[in-house]
Amino acid sequence: MRIEHDFLGDVAVPDEAYYGVQTMRAMENFKITEERADSDFIVAFAKVKKAAARANMSTGRLDKKIGEALCAAADEVIAGKLHEHFTVDPIQGGAGTSFNMNMNEILSNRALELIGEQKGNYAVISPNNHSNMAQSTNDSGPTSIKVCAVYKANLLIDALQGLADALGAKSEEYKSVLKMGRTHLQDAVPITLGQEMHAYQSVVLRGVARVREAQKGLLAINMGATAVGTGLNAQPEYIKAVAKELAEITGEAFYTTDDLVDGTQSLDVFADLSAAMKTTALGLIKIANDFRLMASGPRCGLGEVKLQPRQPGSSIMPGKVNPVIPEVLDQTCYQVIGNDLALSLGVENGQFELNVMEPIVAYNLFRSLKILRNAVIIFTKYCVDVMEANVERCQAWVDGSVGIITALLPHIGYEASSMIAKQAYATGRPVRELVLESGKLTQEEIDIILSPEEMTVPGIAGEALLKAKK
Repeated sequence: MRIEHDFLGDVAVPDEAYYGVQTMRAMENFKITEERADSDFIVAFAKVKKAAARANMSTGRLDKKIGEALCAAADEVIAGKLHEHFTVDPIQGGAGTSFNMNMNEILSNRALELIGEQKGNYAVISPNNHSNMAQSTNDSGPTSIKVCAVYKANLLIDALQGLADALGAKSEEYKSVLKMGRTHLQDAVPITLGQEMHAYQSVVLRGVARVREAQKGLLAINMGATAVGTGLNAQPEYIKAVAKELAEITGEAFYTTDDLVDGTQSLDVFADLSAAMKTTALGLIKIANDFRLMASGPRCGLGEVKLQPRQPGSSIMPGKVNPVIPEVLDQTCYQVIGNDLALSLGVENGQFELNVMEPIVAYNLFRSLKILRNAVIIFTKYCVDVMEANVERCQAWVDGSVGIITALLPHIGYEASSMIAKQAYATGRPVRELVLESGKLTQEEIDIILSPEEMTVPGIAGEALLKAKK
């Protein structure tokens, strides 16, 4: 063990640990989720610290030897090393100070090793004086959340675009598969399965645009705001330099916000991204549930599509297979909606110059970005890509439906259509058969009017027949 101290007293720290006294206190105080920090967040925070060190060196305030050692330590963390030493619970008091200090201590202790010093020799490289130079948790914390969220949002956007592309491919594949459209869960008028898939694609593409637009708000950062947005202890040259350095390190267009006080007080940009995911999740739930309904059966349900069997569906019923992939997408989306509520409560509960609820905001934001992306990828790969249309069943539902009488209305009138519909419901006989029997239309005319090409596009089905009769 080595002994480290802060103004509260001495604490024994394991010799092998790269964290220090403040991390030890946080480990004791915040046993909440029993989880570790998100690995992408660790990398994002290390990039922010590297940008700060480079900016401080550029102003001449940070000794080059120390700064380069800190940057080298940050590079190791960015490469995935030392992550096991980030031991602070994601949900914590102190507006994220514990995680900031966890990072500062690890970078300082590793930098000390790199220059041949012992861990804990903070007189040479200090977590506060050097790793945290010209910074506060109140600017490096939210900036790191933004860096992580931008990265994760890119991954989510890619996954959503992949789902949209898959639905687009199915739209083309099924453009001639006629099926019954339904409103109120009742038979309506025919539609093609391709048209339904195209509609689902449109919903997902709006989700892509929604998330992308919300992501833009994350690019304005408050590095240099320090404690309350006034920039105390941060040189103006540093403030200009740190955003530029971060943009170069991350490859994203981060820039300094126009109002550092606002950038320190407010977390509404995170609410925007969470809301974008929530709204997108609502659309995905609708799609998943439609898939579940279309695949219901397989013999005693709709059975309009066939989903790939992924696993046995029952511990007692032999041969049963369940639509587990749409089900897991549903449940993931429910969790995203719940995460949004917790995040929203955190965003609204800021007072004066700081919102101390950043940890719960980050925790739920990162979870939603991760699980929604994963669920979308799984739904695309194991459901949409491998689904099959049951063309015969789709056509059978159309042939047995009374709803197709709507297409005949312009040709035989509302009164006659109503009587035939009533007769079809009473006898169970097909509409086609009853119309032919009535003598209102010939078989050829019925086939033209009730063809997929006529019934599923704007206009009057069989309009050319009407004109010919006139």
